[in-house]
Amino acid sequence: MSAWKASGSLYINACMNHEGDKMKENVTPALSIKNITKIYGKKRAADAVSFDIYPGEIFGFLGPNGAGKTTVIKSILGFIFPDEGEVMINGYDVKKDYEKAMASVGGIVENPEMYQNLSARTNIEMYARLHDGVTKEMIDNVINEVGLSARAKEPIRKYSLGMKQRIGLAQAMVHRPKLLILDEPTNGLDPSGIHQLRDILKKYAHEEGAAVMVSSHILTEMQLLCDRVGIIDNGKLITVCSLEELNKQMDSTSGYSIKVSDAEKAQKILSDNKIPVSKGEEGYVEAEVEEDEIASAVRMLVTAGVDIFEVRKIQSTLEDVFLQVTGGGIDIA
Repeated sequence: MSAWKASGSLYINACMNHEGDKMKENVTPALSIKNITKIYGKKRAADAVSFDIYPGEIFGFLGPNGAGKTTVIKSILGFIFPDEGEVMINGYDVKKDYEKAMASVGGIVENPEMYQNLSARTNIEMYARLHDGVTKEMIDNVINEVGLSARAKEPIRKYSLGMKQRIGLAQAMVHRPKLLILDEPTNGLDPSGIHQLRDILKKYAHEEGAAVMVSSHILTEMQLLCDRVGIIDNGKLITVCSLEELNKQMDSTSGYSIKVSDAEKAQKILSDNKIPVSKGEEGYVEAEVEEDEIASAVRMLVTAGVDIFEVRKIQSTLEDVFLQVTGGGIDIA
C-alpha cells in the first residue's frame, strides 16, 4: 500500500467536515439542491443528492461513468424533473418558477447547438435574444473574452471543435448569468485554450461574483480551477470537499518515494527497522516517514549497501482521492 493510500481516508474525513455551508451561513446559495432523487426502473440515477453552490466560487462535479452526474445537472436545468427533492436557483424553485430560475442561468451541457452556416457572432446574437438587457457591447466583450474576435464573422462550419466550444462558452456567458453550469468545457481545447478558460472562469467567479459549476474528466485541471469539488458515485454524493482543506491534507502526507538499486533489499531493511514501507513503481520503494526522518532512512539504506538514485516526497492529487472514494477508473460521466 502506498503512503498516500495509508492515510487517504483522512482526506475524505476532512472533506466531509468542510462542505462549506458553515462558512457561508449568511450568504444565499446561487444553487441549492436538496434530496434530489431520480429513478429509472430499478436504478436510482440520483439518490438523495444535496449540496449548495455559492456566489463567487467554482464548484467541480465529478463522478465515474453512470454515476448520476448528468442526471443531477439535467435536473438543475429543468431538462428533467426529479421524482423527489427540490432545486432552487437564486431563490426560485425550478419546478414552480422555471422562467425566473432560468433567467439567471447559463450553461453548456453535452455539445453546444449552433447554426453551422451562420457566423459565430450571429449565433451568439441569436442566443442573446433569449435574454433581456444584452447589449452589442456585451456581445463584443464576450467574443473578445473567449479569444475569437478575429474570426467571429466566419461560419461555424469552418470552426474546430475547440473553437466551437469557445463559442458555446460565449453563448452561455453573454447575459452574465449568476449561475454558470459547464459540462466538459475543456473538450477540444488545446493547453493554451484550457489555460485561458481557467483564467476566464476564475475571473468570472472571483471578481464578478458568479457561481460556476464545472464537470471535467481532466482532474488535474479541476484541482487547479475549483474552490470545492463534489464526487458522486452510484447516484450518491460521496463527499463535498474544499480544495483548500484537501491541499492542506495532501501537503501533510508523510511519505517518500525512493529509487534504489535493490528494491526488495531496501524494503526488507526498512521493514526490519519498523518503518512502514511498500513497493512503488519499478525500482522504487515508498516509505511512510516524516520529513525529519527521511535522512536517517536513506543513511540506513546506504550503510547496508543499497544505492540511492532519487528521493522525492509523495504528493497526493485529486486523482488519488477520486480513485480512493470511487474505487474505480477516472472516466467521468
